[in-house]
Amino acid sequence: MPIVFLLGFVLLSMLSLILGAQQLQWSELVNFSSETWLILTASRLPRLFAIILTGVGLAICGVILQQIVRNRFVEAGTTGGLDAARLGVLVALSLLPDVSMMGRMLFALTFCFIASLIFIAIVQRIQFRNSLLIPVIGLMYGSILAALAEFYAYQNNMLQSMQGWLLGDFSRVVQGHYELMYIIVPMVILSYIFAQRFTVIGMGNDTASSLGVNYNMMAVIGLLIVATTVAISVISVGAIPFVGLVVPHLVAMKYGDNLKKTLPIVALGGASLLLLCDIVGRLILYPFEVPIALTAGGVGGLLFFILIFRRIRT
Repeated sequence: MPIVFLLGFVLLSMLSLILGAQQLQWSELVNFSSETWLILTASRLPRLFAIILTGVGLAICGVILQQIVRNRFVEAGTTGGLDAARLGVLVALSLLPDVSMMGRMLFALTFCFIASLIFIAIVQRIQFRNSLLIPVIGLMYGSILAALAEFYAYQNNMLQSMQGWLLGDFSRVVQGHYELMYIIVPMVILSYIFAQRFTVIGMGNDTASSLGVNYNMMAVIGLLIVATTVAISVISVGAIPFVGLVVPHLVAMKYGDNLKKTLPIVALGGASLLLLCDIVGRLILYPFEVPIALTAGGVGGLLFFILIFRRIRT
């Protein structure tokens, strides 16, 4: 892994700890000031861990989806996964108002998994000559799911609140209210264990079968990893687009498609990109914050446009 990436990640992590409405006095940390340590341990560190886990998880989800669909321009936000997870949360809250965080996650996971299966079935049944048509279909599919979610929220008088708590935002992350996100860690480990097989299924069903890899089984495992990670991120911090699209694409352009080698770089890139977007969002209107969904959408959307423009030119 390039040392420059590690240094950049460490620098961004330090900046994330320093920034905030209330300045940390490092001299007070050294002197073990109870108030300063409370800010650090109850707010700054949980927020940093949540950003890193979300960035790593979403970037790896993007890699897995791109291997399954065999298209560089897909991720949870362009296959309907994020919108399906939001719909699952709304259904859980309307049917079971007192449902726990774990219950909401299971609803979101189920909806995301089913939506991903439907999207892959659509892609496999339609032969696309232009690879750019696949994310377009995905965006249309996601728009339908988003419309269903908003209509469902409107029917159940949840529309106004939905826009707030489902918009990606790390300002609400504090100790005791983000620990569910550590489930992302075993998902990342599973992704690395199956990295070689995910690389193989990216070559197609016939090639995977000839190499002794069960394409359907690996696709289901991959979608379960994606659905779990997306559900946890949506439940904990809201929907964040484009991270899983641009990071894997940029890494593959430079380092190739061998996931066993590139997955750590993808994970570090996802965490670094999300840290950068969060820092930008905290500085634009300091001491107020811009939700990370807006900064990530802006930065990711710009990079997505550049990648599409390069593909069209080539």
